[in-house]
Amino acid sequence: MTARNKIYFASDFHLGAHPRSTTRERELRIVSWLDTIKADAAELYLMGDVFDFWFEYATVVPKGYIRFLGKLAELADLGIKIILFKGNHDMWMFGYLKTELGVEIMDNDLVIERGGRTFYLHHGDGLGPGDRTYKVLKKIFRSRFCQWLFARLHPNLGIGIAQRWSAHSRIASGGLEDFQGEDKEWLVVYAKSILEKQHYDYFIFGHRHLPLEVDLPKNSKYINLGEWINYNTYAVFDGTQLTLRQWER
Repeated sequence: MTARNKIYFASDFHLGAHPRSTTRERELRIVSWLDTIKADAAELYLMGDVFDFWFEYATVVPKGYIRFLGKLAELADLGIKIILFKGNHDMWMFGYLKTELGVEIMDNDLVIERGGRTFYLHHGDGLGPGDRTYKVLKKIFRSRFCQWLFARLHPNLGIGIAQRWSAHSRIASGGLEDFQGEDKEWLVVYAKSILEKQHYDYFIFGHRHLPLEVDLPKNSKYINLGEWINYNTYAVFDGTQLTLRQWER
């Protein structure tokens, strides 16, 4: 029997992203990948924007994603620890997924230590210099008053508005991101600023939509997990080494 001793990290599935016709094929890819890791996974960290939009009304959640959610339930029932980060697209996750699947929901950053290595984990939105407009919007969207107002909308209207909004997002445009250089990559700059105060062996983020491995000072490393529309990339820690990989069926 294979030992469950590996830790997996993935981000930015954007299930439900425009055009929605592509979601089923992407969902099947993700489910197939989850099937391959369930034999040796001890923990699974899904680092935000798993859904292109998510909002939990008192008695309604967005339809779809049954295969994906069922697979998460299967992994949780096997004893695999699942941590689901809120991203900028699915920040309105509350208690439904925790209750139904037994996953942990993370609002912000998380620091863990495994195998003598320290990991700084965050979706990546709103960190580092710049992007001031989004940082203001994030505070508004995460406020309880804004969530209360949105919940007053009928789900057909509220979810419809969100889907039209996401149709104009950068992930919906289909373009590939380019590496901007360490001095212009906000998450690299942010990681370096954290290292001035506290050492971590690995900084793992999503949000950037570009798989990246960047060596940082003090033998630290920045990993961006990419996304699953173009790259199908993930990271795995085997107890000794963290590697960024691309999944192919």
